[in-house]
Formats: sequence, structure tokens, C-alpha cells
Amino acid sequence: MRALSALSLVVGLFVLGCRASGASPDWGAIRSELAQRVAEDQALRVQLSTDAEPDMAVFERLSATDEANTAWMKDLVARHGWPTIARVDAAGAGDAWLLVQHADHDVDFQEHCLELLRVAVAADQASAKHLAYLEDRVAMHRGRPQRYGTQFVQAPEGQSGFVPHTLADEARVDEWRATVGLGPLAEYARGINGKNGNGED
Repeated sequence: MRALSALSLVVGLFVLGCRASGASPDWGAIRSELAQRVAEDQALRVQLSTDAEPDMAVFERLSATDEANTAWMKDLVARHGWPTIARVDAAGAGDAWLLVQHADHDVDFQEHCLELLRVAVAADQASAKHLAYLEDRVAMHRGRPQRYGTQFVQAPEGQSGFVPHTLADEARVDEWRATVGLGPLAEYARGINGKNGNGED
């Protein structure tokens, strides 16, 4: 069983890093591109969260930005594999995760990246916390309960603020959160209700 697990990890790492093209990518340039795309992503989300009135033009720009970032990430992953810590450092790997986290219009791609991220985390090449967020995001989009309580939705009518999307096990959620370095759900909920309702953005 141990040998099989090791073999699975080796195969997974091969898939993670395989490329369709023979050319070696410039990971430094890719790291810079990731940072630039995330900066634009975050600027638009901050603008939406601070505007007194919703601005449809900003919503449209954000939607177009998310679609463009997803298309770019799909091409990157298809040609060069997942951007691991060794390739783009921890900040770059986090930026790649965030762009996928916001690819909500393409859940199939999010799910594909979830598998790649699992392999990367097993090899200490990505953040377990990021994996938890993406697992919950995909679960929510697929209509399944979330494990870590990272994804929030608008509270039911008559209540204000945001509440966690359905939890797989409310009694164990803080235990599971602790395993990936997340604090208690109640503390996180207080922070969420001070900013937005769909997890780390």
C-alpha cells in the first residue's frame, strides 16, 4: 500500500508538470503575469465592496476579467501544468489559486484544478488552506455540503449578513479547519460579515 501511494504521487507529479509543448516556460514572466492579473482582480472586487451603489459597469468589467483570467489559466495549465511553489514561489502559487477560485463560470475547470492542487499539496508545492477553499467552492457549486466552512451565502430572508453554505458536519468543522491552518468558523464568520460573502477574495 505504501509503495502504491508513492507510485501514485510520482505519477501525479508527472501529470502536474507535463507540457504539451517542448519549450521551457519563463516562470519568472508567468509569476509577474499572475501578480498583475490578481492585482486587477482585487482592485475590481474592492471597488464593488466599497461603492455605496452597485455599478453595473464594474460588474461587467469584473465578469470580463474573470473570464479572461480563466482562459489564460486554462492555457497555462494545459501547456505547462500547475504553477507550483518551486516554479512561481508561494506568492505566485497563491495567485494562481485565486484566479481559479474566481473561475465560477467554469466549474469543470475549477474541479480539474482541484485535482492538480491536491497533488501539489501532497508534494508540499501548494497551500493546504488554498486546497480547502477550492474544495468548498467546488462543493458549493455542485450543490454539495462544504467541509471547511469557507464559502458564505446571503442569509435567509429576515436575517442580515452572510451565513456559511451548508456544512458537511457542523460539529467537526473547526477540527477540519484547524488541520489546514484555518481559525474557528465563528471568528471567520465575523470577518466575512465585515467584507463579503463568498470566502477569501
